[in-house]
Amino acid sequence: MALKETAGLYETLKTEWNKKNPNLNKCGDLLSKLKISLLDLNFLPTSGSSLTKQQLILARDVLEIGALWSILKKDIPSFERYMAQLKCYYFDYKEELPEAAYMHQLLGLNLLFLLSQNRVSEFHTELERLSARDIQTNVYIRHPVSLEQYLMEGSYNKVFLAKGNIPAESYTFFIDILLDTIRDEIAGCIEKAYEQIQFSEATRVLFFSSPKKMTEYAKKRGWNLSADGYYSFTNQQQRTEEVNIPSTELAQQVIEYARQLEMIV
Repeated sequence: MALKETAGLYETLKTEWNKKNPNLNKCGDLLSKLKISLLDLNFLPTSGSSLTKQQLILARDVLEIGALWSILKKDIPSFERYMAQLKCYYFDYKEELPEAAYMHQLLGLNLLFLLSQNRVSEFHTELERLSARDIQTNVYIRHPVSLEQYLMEGSYNKVFLAKGNIPAESYTFFIDILLDTIRDEIAGCIEKAYEQIQFSEATRVLFFSSPKKMTEYAKKRGWNLSADGYYSFTNQQQRTEEVNIPSTELAQQVIEYARQLEMIV
């Protein structure tokens, strides 16, 4: 495919992507064609060829849409692949190319992705590649950095509140994964630290916005609600007589955070 045709294909992709409700299947087909075309034209830096600024920008812009498309498709491996390629443009060619439209958003998303997968060491490795100015002032970067700090502090209430202050809608996917992980950790602590917990208290502790969501989550974990409105864990996983003190303290701390959150809201 010639350069002119590839550029035309990209314009078609960009037009579809910029619609209010883009056709994701159509975007996926166009991305597949463009990736093949970019390889055929040796437009990707891995080819080792000398590329013009125009060629590099075209390839980078295609990859950016691909990364954002992957999030809407909830395809994490695809997002990882696109980000692995994009970092070459963001860091290796940062002096030659103008700043990309989605660079900070995608770098922030990558940090949030690593947090959601509990890949903390990689999170810090990626953070070291960014400038101090971006870390301190860029809204896309500051958001995951703040989340990591809240997690280190055990301030789970702040993590849940942060969902209401995301810098872009694309952040919802990974922050939901992170919140689910936190809920599972809290639920595990509750199971070990308490013999029973009231339904309303469990709803607050696990930061659910409605009783329905609490019921669905409890069903997933195999929690049974008694007639008097309590979840009981007495027989769950052959509960031992020795109470796990760290779990008890964490569960109590989380309950206090939930009460504080309720007062804030």
